Amino acid sequence: MRTNFHTHTYRCNHAWGTEEDYVLEAIKNGLFVLGFSDHGPFPDRDFGLRMQYDELADYVGTINELKERFADRLKIYSGLEIEYHKKYNDYYDFLLKEGGLDYLVLGQHNYTDSYGDIRYISSFSGTEDYPEYAESVAEAIESGFFKIAAHPDIFYKNPFAWDENCEKAADIIIAAAERNKICLEVNANGFRRGKSYFPDGMRFQYPVDRFWKKVRGKNINVTVGSDCHTAEQLWDHHIDAVYKYCKDLRLNIIYDIFSKENDL
Repeated sequence: MRTNFHTHTYRCNHAWGTEEDYVLEAIKNGLFVLGFSDHGPFPDRDFGLRMQYDELADYVGTINELKERFADRLKIYSGLEIEYHKKYNDYYDFLLKEGGLDYLVLGQHNYTDSYGDIRYISSFSGTEDYPEYAESVAEAIESGFFKIAAHPDIFYKNPFAWDENCEKAADIIIAAAERNKICLEVNANGFRRGKSYFPDGMRFQYPVDRFWKKVRGKNINVTVGSDCHTAEQLWDHHIDAVYKYCKDLRLNIIYDIFSKENDL
């Protein structure tokens, strides 16, 4: 079954293609489900590289129109990939209950640290920052607002060797995912970026083998996310490679995050 719940459009200002472009590409490639999850705006702050808040209603309205027009050929869902900050709990609740969205994807590119400052994962000076970041991911998972935690290992793209902080951060995130039955995403964009040199060897920035080997055997569902930023990436050869990666690791792959059959 071909499905994808991690799809970006031109609205995020670093992707290309309209919502309809992705729908047509999904049909062309035989997808059963297409979920849109463009980078979500915040009502009072611009975190960059995302749609503007005043575009949100048109985004949802456009997807709703496509849902109806292509209902006989494709199941379409509307969502957002968005960071978690506790101060916005009412906003997440609004998005899901009144904003017309079907789901939210956690994409924790920035977080609120223990001093109340916004930190970006690219600003980390060393692995000592990893456990606090992981705690922010765990807090997001505990909130119950998210169906998927996208690229939960993305912070390992920083140029540091694996150490005890990496181990601790992985354990924090994985324990929260298992405890709350949230789906973890293996992200195809990491494969598209290719392997890079790290102090402890060559590897993908993400997915990171050491993280996903810890997920193996846990009571955790895993989904493959295209994280496509062009329609052509929606189902490319990297998707097939990621599915093979997951199967080789014996991860518990699911294809439809809304199916009751996924209950663990």
